[in-house]
Amino acid sequence: MDSVAGPTPMLLDATAAPIPSRSVVVLEAIKHAILTGRLRPGQPLVETELAARLGVSKTPVREALKTLAGSGLVTMSQYKGAAVRTVDAAMAHAVYDVRLLLEPEALRRSVQRGAPLDSARGALERSDSAADPADRSLANRDFHRALYSACGNPLLSRMLDDLRDQAALVSAVGWQQTPSWEREAEEHRRILAVAEAGDAGQAAALLHAHIEDFVNRTYPAPHPDGRQTP
Repeated sequence: MDSVAGPTPMLLDATAAPIPSRSVVVLEAIKHAILTGRLRPGQPLVETELAARLGVSKTPVREALKTLAGSGLVTMSQYKGAAVRTVDAAMAHAVYDVRLLLEPEALRRSVQRGAPLDSARGALERSDSAADPADRSLANRDFHRALYSACGNPLLSRMLDDLRDQAALVSAVGWQQTPSWEREAEEHRRILAVAEAGDAGQAAALLHAHIEDFVNRTYPAPHPDGRQTP
């Protein structure tokens, strides 16, 4: 695969960050570049090139890539090095199948416990005013987390947290192909309204349909003979 071609602007002026937070700044810069498509799925991530573009040494870049590999945004190979995770129908459905199993139930429990949903409304407002797809995807991620984080089961919340970056990548790549965030935002509003009204079962059903419809619409699963579903 080709590496980053030609001179490119710095992804972020990481040199302005305080030394203790340098690694965090580099991590967020690379994540933002992945979620905006500036670093494309499948693109090699060369430590020296990223370090030069970010104005830092290779050490925080190496640490960031390891962290991003752990969260599923980056793949690492002994022979090929690091690359942006490729998103295809198989990957998208694997991530979303787990979400479908866990997230609606977590929301149902949050609503049953009477959890406040102010942070979900705030995330929805940030999504509406997002300046780019990465900010929108991250706000979308925060919205979903606000729905399930008060479910009362820390293990369930952590399992869903572990999927957040991969789900954000799936949605960001999907939106690049088919910009449907306005549709998803409207579905978010309906889910939130029902949840705030205290209807746990209906909120969970709407969330299940929301997640399932997006992945099926954006990443049609192939038939066993290799054809795409309609």
